[in-house]
Amino acid sequence: MVLTKVTTPIIGWVASILGWIINAVYEFLNLIGFPNIGLAIILFTIIVYLLMMPLQVKQQRFSKMNAIMQPELQKIQNKYKNKKDQESMMKQNEEINAVYQKYGVSPTGSCVQLLIQMPVLLALYQVIYRIPGYVSGVKEIFTGLCAHVMSVTGFGDIISKFLTDNEISMYGITAKTEFGANEVIDFLYRLSPDQMDKFSKLPEFSEFATQFAEVAEKANTINRFGVLDISDTPMAIITSGAGWVAVVCAILVPVLAWATQMLNYKLMPQAATDNKKEPSAMESSMKSMNTVMPIMSAVFCLSFPVGIGIYWIAGSVIRSIQQVVLNKAMDNMDMDAYIAKNQEKMKDKIRKNEMTAERIQQQARVNTRSIQEKAKSSTLTAEEKAEKVKKSTEYYNNTQYKSGSIASKANMVKQFDEKSKKK
Repeated sequence: MVLTKVTTPIIGWVASILGWIINAVYEFLNLIGFPNIGLAIILFTIIVYLLMMPLQVKQQRFSKMNAIMQPELQKIQNKYKNKKDQESMMKQNEEINAVYQKYGVSPTGSCVQLLIQMPVLLALYQVIYRIPGYVSGVKEIFTGLCAHVMSVTGFGDIISKFLTDNEISMYGITAKTEFGANEVIDFLYRLSPDQMDKFSKLPEFSEFATQFAEVAEKANTINRFGVLDISDTPMAIITSGAGWVAVVCAILVPVLAWATQMLNYKLMPQAATDNKKEPSAMESSMKSMNTVMPIMSAVFCLSFPVGIGIYWIAGSVIRSIQQVVLNKAMDNMDMDAYIAKNQEKMKDKIRKNEMTAERIQQQARVNTRSIQEKAKSSTLTAEEKAEKVKKSTEYYNNTQYKSGSIASKANMVKQFDEKSKKK
């Protein structure tokens, strides 16, 4: 029986693939003697973003192409700015499509890349948050302790009361959760070191003190990232009275999450704007989002486990490095050659579509002719049908020869040849 995993269609399927990758990364680290979830998250994030690099390249190329097309598109939009009738809207769409065909790109060029990347990014977050569900080595650490906890009568009510009394909030787990093996392992994994110590001291679990201590030691090994425990939250570390080094590192998690995302936004190519014109509603919205989102990430990082913060920081750093490389590649890109290549692809696509349409029309004509012939045949009178049968069998109706004999068949061939020569 597997641990709780994300079951949302598409995202769940992608998460299963990503889970296999992070499990392989963790097993490799375990093999070389460094079984650490924080390090596994960083390596895992690097691998996934490298795999997504081709999609980012295509998206950046489309963005640069869009910047070249923008003056022409804006000219068309201004031309039909105050015209809302159906005819004008149709003409506007035709002229816009003509511009896209001129440069050999599709209006939905960037949407495809975004549609592919979105479930990957959402699945990445789910995998990081549900480590025991995807990393078998982590699951094994808690399996034995889980069995001991579940052997206590009313263990589910005890866990629910513990969550309520200590005001503990966990993603996907509440005091109303029906606890089975999956949920118990998730609960144990997400407990911070202090929470695990407090839970182990409940009277109901006093006889399992040794097992709790062993699991706590193993969990500390895999979750320790520098002076921080990735299952703990920065806010809990700051308010726990830990050493100043741990507090400074805990503060750095949300600060770096904000700084690296801001850096990433700054490095992304910006659409050319006219300073004399008022920015559009979309431009203002994007600018506000680029300012607010990093701040929101920093706020969330305070209450999320350190592991999530590490994932966000690692992802932003990797994207920033990729963006620097992409920006340099885009600057050196031969746009004329790229446009010519796109135009050739567009022409091939149009030719294939035209050939397909022509084949469909030919097939339709054949089918129509066949239907008409059948309809014509079905409207013959009884006399016409009899005459048709008579003509088709006239070669057999020679009384000089016995019906079915070799002589009658030879005579039939002779008559057919003579009739063909007359034609």
